[in-house]
Amino acid sequence: MYSSVAQFGRNNTPQIQPDRRLAAAATVDDGEYSCEYGSAKFYAFCGFGGILSCGLTHTAVVPLDLVKCPIQYKNIFNGFSVTLKEDGVRGLAKGWAPTFIGYSMQGLCKFGFYEIFKILYANILGEENAYMWRTSVYLAASASAEFFADIALAPMEAAKVRIQTQPGYASTLRQASPRMYAEEGLWAFYKGVSPLWMRQIPYTMMKFACFERTVEVLYKYVVPKPRSECSKSEQLVVTFVAGYIAGVFCAIVSHPADSVVSVLNKEKGSTALEVLKQLGPKGVSKGLTALIIMIGTLTALQWFIYDSVKVYFRLPRPPPPEMPQSLKKKLGLTQLTHGPKK
Repeated sequence: MYSSVAQFGRNNTPQIQPDRRLAAAATVDDGEYSCEYGSAKFYAFCGFGGILSCGLTHTAVVPLDLVKCPIQYKNIFNGFSVTLKEDGVRGLAKGWAPTFIGYSMQGLCKFGFYEIFKILYANILGEENAYMWRTSVYLAASASAEFFADIALAPMEAAKVRIQTQPGYASTLRQASPRMYAEEGLWAFYKGVSPLWMRQIPYTMMKFACFERTVEVLYKYVVPKPRSECSKSEQLVVTFVAGYIAGVFCAIVSHPADSVVSVLNKEKGSTALEVLKQLGPKGVSKGLTALIIMIGTLTALQWFIYDSVKVYFRLPRPPPPEMPQSLKKKLGLTQLTHGPKK
């Protein structure tokens, strides 16, 4: 799927230039692009798309994120009722600043590094193996990207959880950060990294791998015409649908660790294992319905925004992967057609 060719540009900057690409939801049209696939400019725009994708969407759902907390409220409706009664409408925006900053930084690393690692790992495997093991490439690339993304997210996530789940602790980021540092030092901002990895790495692996494969399935079996004949608007609809499907699975995978993170950032001196034992299976499953609604919508919007950024900046947007000709010859498939005719 990729030819492993590393070239140096005019400024001696190494760039990976694959012949065929594992794809996000997009079509490579004939015409000019603003940059080359796999170039530094391409990765920069992908990172910017990640900032908008994660920063805006997570900030928009702060009210739902606040009231879904399974530890503080009986259910989502009780959460809205209690919050409005105690703090008014402004109370539903608690933690918006650390949410926006933290998830913008996470999005930068999540999407930007995913594109980098996806090309890197596929080049290591070679064109044929990259195609046959493409799901593994998606999983490995997304896990690698999320490892760094969570380090960027951790400080703001810790502050957000304190603001949202500890009444009276702080109402703004400017109040929370100095108090956290005074009480626990830098450890207060990074003690949640391990549980974040527990929650976010499986979530992101599901988010990217499920999305990529769902896009393949939709274009192969659902969309009534070849992808090359779909308009960009139609492609973005497919992106949204595939993103929502991926989001449902993401919520199921990440919810147990999400519950652990909420408790861990509230209780000093606790460990992830202690909190997990304390909550038990019933405790970590509370709030799952609200999370599915939130994460499904969130993931769909994130992929839609990310792909829209690619369209706006005229980035290369390759189609779903196809079996390399060399592999077809080995399998004796060169004379056969594949998939349903459109």
